[in-house]
Amino acid sequence: MRSLALPLTVLALLGALALGLAVTLGSAPLGPSQLGAVLVGQGDDLARTLVLDLRLPRALAAFATGGLLAVAGALMQVLLRNPLADPYVLGLSGGAAVGALLAMLAGLGSVLVSGSAFAGALLSTLLVFGLAHGTGSWTPSRLLLTGVVVAAGWGAVVTLLLAISPARALPGMLYWLMGDLAYARSPLPSLVVLSAACLLAIPLGRSLNVLARGSLQAAALGVAVRPLEWGIYIAASLVTAIAVTTAGSIGFVGLVIPHMLRLVLGNDQRLILPASALAGGTLLTLADTLARTVIAPEQLPVGVITALLGVPTFLYLLHRSR
Repeated sequence: MRSLALPLTVLALLGALALGLAVTLGSAPLGPSQLGAVLVGQGDDLARTLVLDLRLPRALAAFATGGLLAVAGALMQVLLRNPLADPYVLGLSGGAAVGALLAMLAGLGSVLVSGSAFAGALLSTLLVFGLAHGTGSWTPSRLLLTGVVVAAGWGAVVTLLLAISPARALPGMLYWLMGDLAYARSPLPSLVVLSAACLLAIPLGRSLNVLARGSLQAAALGVAVRPLEWGIYIAASLVTAIAVTTAGSIGFVGLVIPHMLRLVLGNDQRLILPASALAGGTLLTLADTLARTVIAPEQLPVGVITALLGVPTFLYLLHRSR
């Protein structure tokens, strides 16, 4: 356990630093002394409003969303034994986005929007598993290809919804689809789901390590393969739905973070899963801070920042691992 503690401690410190930068940087920057005064219950009203009401909730929402996406990507890569797997490639994010957009068009509340996003992600899960299974057993490559096709189908549905939506709703919907934390609600539900996902996944680390070597080997060693695979996919659906509902469609976090951590830390899922939560949260917090400040007071969609960072990073990782 000591070997697990050091990298997690370093990542936790980096996450705390990212949160500190997020609450101090902006169109009205705050100094360390002002931040410290606010955290101990002092400071002027403007500083307290900036930190406690605006920046800190958004930074925590960004951290939770990034952690959820990275954990979902790590789980999907174990399930498919493929470093290119993530919720967006497999159609989970597309299904969640369609469910959330339908709820938004119907004028439903935030709780029902979250529920609709989860229903869409779960429906996508059932579609991918059902179509990939066919008349025989599914294979990781078949499941991955089916997920790509289903994701393309969800993209077409999203385009249809945008085409028939009222003109007044289009700007907000488009910005949300590009990834937007400006209207993120309370970060508490996302943080609770992220913590629960890590706490539930860590005890399964040994089984996940065996599953990553192949389903036949896992079954020979006594792992209940099918229930574990379904559990992974349902858990990935849940965390993806929460992330999409919180911040819209944000790509590359679930793809790059787990892959990069495996190159540095190895393949032990007991370490990779919590490390993915911390590293994904740190990355998205920094990306959202950059999106808020690079052309302040205007803001960029955070999904644009993650794409600009993720594409060259992933290409470099592919080149390095040839």
